[in-house]
Amino acid sequence: MTAVKLELGGDGIAVITLDMPGRSMNVLNAELTGPFLEALKQVETDASIKGAILTSGKKEFLAGADLDQVFGITNPQDAYDLAEAFKALLRRMEKTTKPFVAALNGTALGGGLELALACNYRIAMNDPKLKLGLPEVKLGLLPGGGGTQRLPRLVGMQTALQLMGEGKELRVEEAKGMGLINDIAASKEEMMEKARAWCLANPSVLQPWDEKKFRYPGGDSRTPAVTQMMAIAPAMANAKAQGNYPAIGHIMSSVWEGGITDIDTGLKVESRYFAACAVSQVSKNLMTSLWYQLNSIKKGQSRPRGPAQSQVKKVGVLGAGMMGAGIAYVSAKVGIEVVLLDMSQEGADKGKDYSRNLMDKALKKGRTTQQKMDELLGRITATTSYEALAGCDLVIEAVFEDRGIKAEVTRKTEAVIPATAVYASNTSTLPITGLATSSARPENFIGLHFFSPVDKMPLVEIIMGDKTSDETLAKGFDYVQQIGKTPIVVNDSRGFYTSRVFGTYVMEGAALLKEGVHPRSIEVAGLKSGMPMPPLALHDEVTLSLSLHVMDQTRADYAAEGKTYTPHVAEDVIRTLVSTKNRVGKKTGQGYYDYNGREKSLWPGLSELFPLAANQPSQQEIIDRMIFVQANETVRCYEEKVLRSVSDANIGAIFGWGFAPHHGGPLQFLNAYGIEKAVKRLNELADKYGERFRPAGVLVEMAKKGQTFMDAA
Repeated sequence: MTAVKLELGGDGIAVITLDMPGRSMNVLNAELTGPFLEALKQVETDASIKGAILTSGKKEFLAGADLDQVFGITNPQDAYDLAEAFKALLRRMEKTTKPFVAALNGTALGGGLELALACNYRIAMNDPKLKLGLPEVKLGLLPGGGGTQRLPRLVGMQTALQLMGEGKELRVEEAKGMGLINDIAASKEEMMEKARAWCLANPSVLQPWDEKKFRYPGGDSRTPAVTQMMAIAPAMANAKAQGNYPAIGHIMSSVWEGGITDIDTGLKVESRYFAACAVSQVSKNLMTSLWYQLNSIKKGQSRPRGPAQSQVKKVGVLGAGMMGAGIAYVSAKVGIEVVLLDMSQEGADKGKDYSRNLMDKALKKGRTTQQKMDELLGRITATTSYEALAGCDLVIEAVFEDRGIKAEVTRKTEAVIPATAVYASNTSTLPITGLATSSARPENFIGLHFFSPVDKMPLVEIIMGDKTSDETLAKGFDYVQQIGKTPIVVNDSRGFYTSRVFGTYVMEGAALLKEGVHPRSIEVAGLKSGMPMPPLALHDEVTLSLSLHVMDQTRADYAAEGKTYTPHVAEDVIRTLVSTKNRVGKKTGQGYYDYNGREKSLWPGLSELFPLAANQPSQQEIIDRMIFVQANETVRCYEEKVLRSVSDANIGAIFGWGFAPHHGGPLQFLNAYGIEKAVKRLNELADKYGERFRPAGVLVEMAKKGQTFMDAA
C-alpha cells in the first residue's frame, strides 16, 4: 500500500489522498513525501489532469513533521537539508500553474498547514474540533516548511508573528476571518464539490507571492508601520520569554528578513533559522518532555494494565470553595452529574455560581450557547445533604487542610456512598495513608491533587496511599483523563511531589531575602530563570499563612511520630512577616508586596527587617540556587520512590508549578547540564549555603556510572 493515492475524475480533476498505512495520522517523512512527489509528477506531465485536490484518508489532514526525525538531528546541515527538501517539493507544486486545492477534512498543524499554504486555495470542514496553526515554537522550533514566509504574505506580518510566536491554534471560523483559509464546507461532499468547482474555474493560477505586482497585506519590512512594529516586537517578546526561547527570536528574524527578499530567498533564510532551532538544547529539552514524555503519560504509562477502562457518571464534591467549585465545573463540563456539598446552602450555591459565571463569560464571547450553559448548570446539584451523594461512583473531598475535618466528612460520606465508590482527597500536603485511616475501605482511598484555578490548570497529581488498590488508581486515572487533564502518579509522602518541590522555590526566595539579597534582584532572577512568577510574588499568591500552617502541622506531626523536625533556614522569615507584621499575602493586600488593586510594589519595610548585604551575588548565582534547589529535591523524590517515573517528574513540574519549561523539567535540566557537572555545582552551593543543596545520593551514583535520567527512566 502506498501513502498517497491519486484518482482522476471525468472532469479532469485529480484527487490526491494522503493515507499512510499503519498510522492513525499522516506525518511528514520520506514515506509520505516520496509517493507525493510521484503524484505531483503525474499532475505535471498528464495533459488530461486540469487540477488537483489534496485531502486526507485519515480523520485529520496532516499532523506535521515526523518529530522522531527532527529530534535525532544534531548536525545543522542535516536540519537545513531536511527543510530545503520539503520546500523544494512545495515550490514545485506551486509552479505547476495547475490549480491545487487543499480540502481540509481535519486538523492541519505545522507541516500539515504549510502544505495547505502552498496550495492555491484552502477549504475546511466546519468542524469545531478542527484546528489550524503553526505551533512549532512550543517545541523550540520554527515552521521550517515555508510557514514564516507564506503566512506573512497571506495574512500580514503582525498577525503571522503573533500566530507563530504564540503557537496559536485556530478554529475554522477564526482562520477564515483572517484569510488563512478561503472557504468553509458543511460536509465532506460539499467540500469536494467546492474544491472541484474552484479548480475548473481557475485553470491556470499563480500563487500571490509569485505575481510581479505582489504586495504584503499591511506592508513588508520596509513599510514604516511594520518597521515600527518590528522595532518593538523583540522587546515585548523578551519581556515574556526572558531570552530563554531562541525560536521566538529566530521566527521574528526569519519573517523580517523574508520581508525584504523574494519568496525563494526567504525560504532559504527560514531553513537556516530552522537548523539553528533544531539543534538547540532548548528544542531537545522541550521535545523530550512536552512531546515524548507527555505522550507516554497520555497513553497511560502510569495506569495499571489490568483494570478495565471506566467512566465516572456521578461525582460528589465535598467543599464548595474555589477548589471544589472548580472541580464541579470541569466535571459537569464533560457531562458528569455533580453533587456539590457544603456546610451551608449559601456556600453550596456560591460554589455553583462559579460555574455560572464561567459559562456566562463564555456565552458573552460566543464560545457557548444558552442551551449548553443551562445543561451544564442543570448537572450540578448544590446541597448540604450527604444523602444526595448516594449513587456517586467517585467522591472528591476539597475541604480545609485539617485532619479532624477531613476525617469527619470521610465517615459521613462513606455511610451513604456505594461500597465500590472511590473516595479521593484533594489535599496538597497531608499524607494520603494517614487520611485513609479514617476510611472503612482504605483500598478505595486515593489522592487527587488539583491545582488552582482548576478550569485552567492542566495537571492532576494522583497520590497512592499504602493501601490504595490498582483498581482505585485506574479509576482515578481514567477520571482525570475524562475531564481533559493530564495525570501524573506519585507515591505517598508529606507534600507528595509537586507541593514539596514547589515549596523549595518560594522558600529559596525567602532564604535569599534573609541573607540580605536585594528583593528586586531576587524577583528579576526568578523571571530570568524561566519561572512563570518570581518567588516572593508567587509566595504572596499562595499566602504566607498557608506556608506557616503547613510548617506548624509538620512540626506537630514530627513530634507525634517521635521525629526531629529541622526548620528551613528561612522559616523565621515567614514567622516574622505573618505573626509579627501580620503580612499574610496578596489576599489581605500585604505580604512581601503591598497591593493596591491590580498594582503592587515590594514592601519598603523588607529592607528594614532584612538589611541589604554589602556584597550582592551575581544574577546567575541566584538563578542557580533557584533552579538547582528544585532539581535536587526532585531527585530526592525520585530516590525515595515518591516519583514513579522520569516523565511524571518533568511533566508534573512544568504543568504543576511552572518549572522553567525551556529546561524540559528538573530531571531533563540535570541531563542537559550534565550529571557529573551538576553534582559538582550542587556541592559548591551546599558548601556556601547549606545542606539542602547537597546532591542526592542517587545523583552522585549516576555521575559515577555516567548515567542520565533518560537511562534510568
